[in-house]
Amino acid sequence: MLRDITLGQYYPVDSPLHRLDPRTKILMTIGFVVAVFLVTQVWGYVVVLAFLAYAIHISRIPVKLMLRSLRPLRILLIFTFVLNLFFGSGGTELLRLGFVVIRSEGLNNAVHFSMRLVFLVVGSSLLTLTTAPVTLTDGIEKLASPLKRIGFPAHEMAMMMTIALRFIPTLTEEADKIMKAQSARGADFTSGNLKQRATAMIPLLVPLFVSAFRRAGDLAMAMESRCYHGGEGRTRLHVLKYRMADFMALAAVALLIALTVLQRNLL
Repeated sequence: MLRDITLGQYYPVDSPLHRLDPRTKILMTIGFVVAVFLVTQVWGYVVVLAFLAYAIHISRIPVKLMLRSLRPLRILLIFTFVLNLFFGSGGTELLRLGFVVIRSEGLNNAVHFSMRLVFLVVGSSLLTLTTAPVTLTDGIEKLASPLKRIGFPAHEMAMMMTIALRFIPTLTEEADKIMKAQSARGADFTSGNLKQRATAMIPLLVPLFVSAFRRAGDLAMAMESRCYHGGEGRTRLHVLKYRMADFMALAAVALLIALTVLQRNLL
């Protein structure tokens, strides 16, 4: 299950979505998230799904890889759906099984929250899969650069966010190796009650934290040895420039938001 985590991974392939400016892709992701939270009707989700499906198609990323990002969230999705399904108090009564009552408001909330979670995870994964970590850093820093006037550390913030995203697949792979090594020594991570499983995770978490701190120390030493002193006075090999494709992509996201606002007003 650990290898199913796609957030923070980069899928190197030549596609129209990969060639977009990183600032464009970040703004597109933000706009997509806004559109998802504006949806209130079924046809609104159809529009959002069509937009996401087309983005995945032109990115040339395998659909199986995108669906893998949902596997670690299976329990959370089921929990979210069931929690909203059985605890909705409004609307008409749809089904009654003893003390369990399913109402229309509960079913509506269960579908909405589950769909939102799916779209948010897939959309966020698409951003990291189509944007290299270094390019993503440049895009975040450029978008946050106007805040430098009030003393906001845009470069440092962008660097920390990118390093955190980059370390997700690294630590996931490390956790998988440690789990296999501990299982070979007789550790059991799957059987027992909740308390026993939590106790069994200690042999996994302790070496994982030690490895994470060691990697962080090595990274800090490597940055210091290369005379890294923040973003002041730094130049870039590739200068970010907006192209016609970027404006068309932003226009598509703006249209998506407009459609979701329209379906919300038609409710």
